[in-house]
Amino acid sequence: MGINTPSDVTADLQIGPTDQGMVRIFVEADGIEIPMDFDVEEALEIAEEIKAAAAQAKQIRPRK
Repeated sequence: MGINTPSDVTADLQIGPTDQGMVRIFVEADGIEIPMDFDVEEALEIAEEIKAAAAQAKQIRPRK
């Protein structure tokens, strides 16, 4: 499965700080839990990538 492969999978997403000073992205779907911990610098890079992807998607998405 890649970025452009459609999917009907639904998942819950939680993002927050841990008590160890990390940022956790927690994904849960179909009984599977995936906790991913990132240091602050990595989390900021991920946030920048998400914002950049959203800006690109906004340009691609057909206007309603």
